[in-house]
Amino acid sequence: MPDTSPTMQTEQSLKPYLYFLLVSSAAVLFGIAVGACNTRPGLVGSGGNKSASRVGGDAPQKSELSDTSDKKVTGMAINESTATFAAGCFWCVEAVLEEVEGVLDVSSGYIGGRSEQPTYREVCSGSTGHAEAVQVRFDPNRISYRELLEWFFALHDPTTLNRQGGDIGTQYRSAIFWHDEEQRVAAEAAIQAHQAVFGRPIVTEVTEATTFWPAEVDHQDYFRLNPNAPYCRAVIAPKLQKLKAKQGDAKTPRAK
Repeated sequence: MPDTSPTMQTEQSLKPYLYFLLVSSAAVLFGIAVGACNTRPGLVGSGGNKSASRVGGDAPQKSELSDTSDKKVTGMAINESTATFAAGCFWCVEAVLEEVEGVLDVSSGYIGGRSEQPTYREVCSGSTGHAEAVQVRFDPNRISYRELLEWFFALHDPTTLNRQGGDIGTQYRSAIFWHDEEQRVAAEAAIQAHQAVFGRPIVTEVTEATTFWPAEVDHQDYFRLNPNAPYCRAVIAPKLQKLKAKQGDAKTPRAK
């Protein structure tokens, strides 16, 4: 017969509580052990905190740091330089330079103005002093800065002041924004070399690069994402075809 003594009944009634205390104690000890591991240098660090902070927030912007990490993973050599040009509508300039061998990335934006974080509408009004421009990341082992300057002079008319075709205003001015002394010297030499090619004086500005403000998302990769837009079909597509024909088998085009 089963034991029904008071002592046995007490033990049976306490069993669930004893089991709960045992499981809870094990969970607490496990949590302490995990916490100790996570505080070790190199296991979590600031990187883990940054990743967690992005959950539910804005998507992280593409940066040179993330690109560098990707290259380390794939074993590619890290060798990048930056160039900044203004040559009329940045949609056109971006569309051309994105296809050039050795160019890693092209971003449309604004530079050379007075205000911070300008918008497209503000720049188009001419009130901020910014120029529509592109910032080019390129591999100098595959294309030199001088070769990029050849593209710069080939894809627009540097003799029209504050104008490219039907686009009129200071925001469409021709300008080279240099990032170091070597680029400044190369830009001024390129202007002198191309002056004989054009029938009128070159009005391209050569000035030190200041803050480059990336344009709104809608303006990035505009031609690639909107090839059938009226402006793209009427202006950008013919320019691309003309430059491809002019380029031929050469690495860089000749100035028009």
